[in-house]
Amino acid sequence: MNYLEIINKCLMELNYKRVRTFDELVKNDHAKIKNILNIINSEICTFENWNFLLRKKILHLPKNTTELINSVNGKIHTLSIDGKKYVYTQDFEAFILNNAPQEKYSVLNDMLLFPNFEEDKNIDVIYYTNDFVKSADGSEKMHLEKEDDSPQIPDPFAEPLLVYGTCMRMKANPNYGKFSYWLNMYKENLANMRSKLCTDIKQSPSITIERI
Repeated sequence: MNYLEIINKCLMELNYKRVRTFDELVKNDHAKIKNILNIINSEICTFENWNFLLRKKILHLPKNTTELINSVNGKIHTLSIDGKKYVYTQDFEAFILNNAPQEKYSVLNDMLLFPNFEEDKNIDVIYYTNDFVKSADGSEKMHLEKEDDSPQIPDPFAEPLLVYGTCMRMKANPNYGKFSYWLNMYKENLANMRSKLCTDIKQSPSITIERI
């Protein structure tokens, strides 16, 4: 289900008039719905370490280089070099002072920190992407913008979660007639997605490979 279809579902649930084209979304409430949809989509995607957000990326570390701009758009799950897993440490000072521990990495601002290597290295990174949206051409991005964009949340969970969550946030009044229904349906579908989509990090993920 794409962005425009989800917006129309929200409009119907809120007893508003549906639109035929994306260009008709010009009212203040239309803007609110679009904004809230993106907020709800992002919140759901960050609730858990969902396997549908796992991606793989290969970074290139030149020899005698200990710092690399962090181009990973998300939370690192696993980082490995030469088939060995490197564990994150908060002790970034050890890297700055040329006393880096073996098989560990750290982060300082927007830089990834590594031990010094005497040859070029490929760094394999598995991470949870912050790109919560798919474009019609298959590319990924952070926000719903175009009418044919789609959320990363799998069917059949995307529609009820985004529609009920958005309607609930639009009204934001527990005394509103349908508020309790929207809240219960949102919670029920979120619990259902949690139970059916394994979030255990030991489960084998489906990985998209991106080279830079």
